[in-house]
Amino acid sequence: MIVILKKGVKPEEVESLSSFITCHAPVAIQPVDGMDASVLCLTGDTHPLDAAWIESFPCVERVVHVSGPYRKVSRSSHPEKRIIQAGNVCIGGRKLTVIAGPCSVESPEQITGIARSVQLSGASLLRGGAFKPRTSPYVFQGLQWEGLKMLKNAREATGLPIVSEIMSPVDIERFVEDVDILQVGARNMQNYDLLRHLGRVRKPVLLKRGLSATIEEWLMSAEYIMSEGNEQVILCERGIRSFETCTRNTLDLSAIPAVHRLSHLPILVDPSHGTGKRWMVGSMARAAVAAGADGIMIEVHNDPMHALCDGQQSVTPEEFAQIMNELRPIAAAIGREM
Repeated sequence: MIVILKKGVKPEEVESLSSFITCHAPVAIQPVDGMDASVLCLTGDTHPLDAAWIESFPCVERVVHVSGPYRKVSRSSHPEKRIIQAGNVCIGGRKLTVIAGPCSVESPEQITGIARSVQLSGASLLRGGAFKPRTSPYVFQGLQWEGLKMLKNAREATGLPIVSEIMSPVDIERFVEDVDILQVGARNMQNYDLLRHLGRVRKPVLLKRGLSATIEEWLMSAEYIMSEGNEQVILCERGIRSFETCTRNTLDLSAIPAVHRLSHLPILVDPSHGTGKRWMVGSMARAAVAAGADGIMIEVHNDPMHALCDGQQSVTPEEFAQIMNELRPIAAAIGREM
C-alpha cells in the first residue's frame, strides 16, 4: 500500500498518521520524499487497514493499493526514477553509465592496462571477474582473492570504481570493504539466501537477469534485496535463453521500457553476454541506448583471442573506443549524455 501525502505536510502530522497505521497493522513504513510528492510505502500485511480511514487524515492526498507482488521495487512506491551513487558515479540520471573491462582478471598488467584504456574512451566504472561461475568445473574459475587485489590496484591507478561478481554470502564482508558495486550474476539471480544477505549491506548491487527468468521473477529478486533494507539495486539485462542458436542468448531490449514502466530502478544492458559475439556488441549497444537503457556493460580485453574467459564476445580497447564514439550522438538525440 502506498500513502501519498499532501504538499507541505508537517512532520508531526506524518508521525500521527504513522502511529495510527502501526497500531492497526503489522507493517513497516518507509517514507520516500520526491520533488513532486512524498509518500509512505507500507510493506507487510496491510489487510487490516481501511483506506478510507487513512484518507480521512488531513495530511493524506490518497491511498494506492499496489497490486503487483513487488512493492518496494514498484514505481508506485517511488514515482521518480531512482539514482544510485557508486563512488563518484551516479547511475540512473541524465548521464549514461558505461561499465567496461575484462570478463576475468588475469594479471596486474592486463587489468590496469585495460582500465586505463577504457577510462580514456569514457568508461565510468571498471568491471572484472575475480570469482568466475563457469558451466564446467574444469575450466578457469578466476584468480579469486588475488584477482580482487589486482582489481583494487587498478582502481587506485585510475580512480575508476570497480564492479565484481560475488557468489557466496560468506564473502560479503570482504566484498563490501573492497568493491564499489557487488554484482549478482545470472546464475545467482534466484539465490535467495545470497540476495537476503546483500539486502543487509549498504553497497549498490548490480542484479543480472537470470538465464530464463521472466521480468516479474527478476523484479521479485530485486524485491528480496530491497525488503531487507538495501535500496541500491541496479538491474542488468544480459539476454535470456531461447530456441535461437545464432547467438549465445537472446538480448531482450523490450525489457528496458517494461522495467521503466514497472519499476523505479535503473536498468543497464550487457550486449556482450546478450549476444556472445564480438561483432554484434556495438550494434546492440547502440540499440540499447536508443531504447532508453540507463547504461551499458561491455567486456573489453587487450587480447581477446587469448583471453582465459569469454574472448569471443570481448572487444578490443580500440573497438570499445569506436563504440563509444558511435553511442554519443544517439545519447544526445534522446536527451542523454555520455
